[in-house]
Amino acid sequence: MLAAMWCNGSVFGIQNAFGILFLSLLREFGSEDDEDLRFRTAWVGSLSMGMIFFCSPIVSIFTDILGCRVTAVGGAAVGLVGLLASSFVTSLGPMYFTYGIVFACGCSFAYQPSLVILGHYFKKRLGLVNGIVTAGSSIFTITLPFVLSGLLDQVGLQNTMRVLCVLMFVLMLAGFTYKPLLTAKPANTHTGSRCPPMSKVFNVNIWKSLGYRIWAFGIPAALYGYFVPYVHLMKHVEERFGTDANKEVLLMCIGITSGVGRLIFGRVADYVPGVNKVYLQVASFLVIGLMSIMIPLCNIFGGLIAVCLLMGLFDGCFICIMAPIAFELVGANDVSQAIGFLLGLMSVPMTVGPPIAGFLRDRLSSYNVAFYLAGIPPIVGGAVLCLIPWVEARRKRREEEEELSKEHDVTRKMINHEKAQSDAPSKTGESVL
Repeated sequence: MLAAMWCNGSVFGIQNAFGILFLSLLREFGSEDDEDLRFRTAWVGSLSMGMIFFCSPIVSIFTDILGCRVTAVGGAAVGLVGLLASSFVTSLGPMYFTYGIVFACGCSFAYQPSLVILGHYFKKRLGLVNGIVTAGSSIFTITLPFVLSGLLDQVGLQNTMRVLCVLMFVLMLAGFTYKPLLTAKPANTHTGSRCPPMSKVFNVNIWKSLGYRIWAFGIPAALYGYFVPYVHLMKHVEERFGTDANKEVLLMCIGITSGVGRLIFGRVADYVPGVNKVYLQVASFLVIGLMSIMIPLCNIFGGLIAVCLLMGLFDGCFICIMAPIAFELVGANDVSQAIGFLLGLMSVPMTVGPPIAGFLRDRLSSYNVAFYLAGIPPIVGGAVLCLIPWVEARRKRREEEEELSKEHDVTRKMINHEKAQSDAPSKTGESVL
């Protein structure tokens, strides 16, 4: 659990602190006032975050074939190499490859096994454990910006990245603790063949579940507006309340309450039976959508703080119960690719949503319409997820009816067989007489 917590913290702590590195990159390769450089530098962070989720389907296949330990350790090693290489580049171009691709892919390979391995060790308290583990990213997100600011002032950008490599090295060591307890399903391979079967490379069983299909497409639909406040809120505060507004407090409020929400709702999820945990995600999307719509309506800074507190609380709820829901929908043996394909589908709205909001801001000279529209997809996506418990209940009823039908058939055959055996001696006696 501690190893998985460190993984969440180090991976997303570094990613979420890119705003601090962003300013240092501008000073290192040009000027903070260069609009073109700001645009090109911002894509380094966007590419890195997008690649973590985009690689998830591939990571899930490697996890099924090689196991959690090998995948996590190898991913952390690749991430360490990418981050170390980024500390030696002298222009922005190579950063797209070293930081945006190599480091991000390594983080993706290290991150997903940390979610899968928890299901091997925890069953009854899986929700609480996921809450504790995912709270690691909140702790790092709150503390790492202060550490990075001090390091950048003292040792510079290159040496700061080398210090961050220590986090990835510890993450590589933590990966060695991922010892699977669940037995893998036997593979039907030909004698002497080293290639795994196609059914293991691409697990089609997860897509046979209608509940999982609804979940895998409902969540990405909700995320088209989910991340818009996290990207554009700071700029909106500057335009509404001025540049002197203490906008960093809003990010701290979101980070703190998100960590609290993961602990609270992770514990609550343990008392919610089966796929009814989805209703917690429905409530999360509903509140987040409403809070996004409320952002333009806040004319005082205190109201905006209250909105961010609620948004962070239910953001933690949404994140911490993702893995428990996947275990409920597809089972422990298929959960790796179930989570992987979901994260892969999530990469699309994460990349598309914020630029659309930025385009609306440029055209309308205000973020109001962008925030109003950003609140609609989470509400719609949450409504779609409400179908999952109904679909799963109907599937279970159908399976129970089929099981009862099979039992009746077996009982009927046994009765007929016993009747035939009891009739056999009387027929024999009649022939003798």
